[in-house]
Amino acid sequence: MKIGPIGVWPPVVLAPMAGITNAPFRVLCREQGAGLFVCEMITTRALVERNPKTLRMIRFAESERPRSIQLYGVDPAVVGRAVRMIAEEDLADHVDLNFGCPVPKVTRRGGGSALPYKRNLLRRILREAVANAGSLPVTMKMRKGIDDDHLTYLDAGRIAAEEGVAAIALHARTARQHYGGVADWEAIARLKEAVPEIPVLGNGDIWCADDALRMVARTGCDGVVVGRGCLGRPWLFRDLENAFNGGSERATPTLGEVADVMERHAEGLAECFDIERYAVADFRKHVGWYLKGFTVGSELRRELATAESLDGLRAGLAKLERDQPWPPNTDTPRGKSGERSKVLLPDGWLDDPWDCPIPGADAESDISGG
Repeated sequence: MKIGPIGVWPPVVLAPMAGITNAPFRVLCREQGAGLFVCEMITTRALVERNPKTLRMIRFAESERPRSIQLYGVDPAVVGRAVRMIAEEDLADHVDLNFGCPVPKVTRRGGGSALPYKRNLLRRILREAVANAGSLPVTMKMRKGIDDDHLTYLDAGRIAAEEGVAAIALHARTARQHYGGVADWEAIARLKEAVPEIPVLGNGDIWCADDALRMVARTGCDGVVVGRGCLGRPWLFRDLENAFNGGSERATPTLGEVADVMERHAEGLAECFDIERYAVADFRKHVGWYLKGFTVGSELRRELATAESLDGLRAGLAKLERDQPWPPNTDTPRGKSGERSKVLLPDGWLDDPWDCPIPGADAESDISGG
């Protein structure tokens, strides 16, 4: 798969996830298998204002090539400035734009998965991004639309192709679906038919490598984007590489091997954040994902999920039954789930899909997803 000048094999992309796909997690995934590994989402306004926290978030490990940044922005001019900054200062090799976030605090201000409904605003943002990217490829990630009555993905895909976007990723759910229900893989096939001139990547309900192969076979998409499926499972990228190369081998780590990865993950966070206590607290959300399916007592789970230091975490990990084999039937949903009763939008947002209101600065959020 080619994304501009970047060759990607296997055709697999790690989806940017806020608070998840920081450098330590990306390194763990990249060690397992090849692909394109995108950093957690960065807001364009914070980047151009050189917010110190934001600048720390775009640090890449020495081993990370190519470097991919996902941007979230709602103002064409600000998005253009952010992309130009990335290109001129050599901050990354690839820029992805987020139009998929379904979180109410984002959509109610016209951002995320609400924005592609305004076709001309979407076009202006994409045009500014591509014009300022220089030789860097620009891609976009989106959802099917706001809800089943307001689908936008085919129009958005055609606009993206016309404006020089290098590839499109479609999470085959609407904003109303949030992360619930079943992803509509047929929509991925329809998008590929609509824009055959650029790569289309499918996203949604890939919980194991065989799901990825099924998606490609069923939809004709050029590659896949993996998000929640790799939570607590960085070795999924080893499985994906084996699968796309025709191999049948799949990773089945013992609990001891999982514990070793957990320790490395937490240590990487401590090195990245510089403050051990903060890093260990950030790691807590990963504990349940790593241990899913294994037999671990509630007290030990609680100890691991409330550790306040690396030594405390290591002490808990040492109590695990290291020889316990990989549990069967664990390729099931992880992370966010559930649908929304409605999508919150700005007043009058649905009145005219062609007008071009630029949402205010408060529409930029540090919440990613989609």
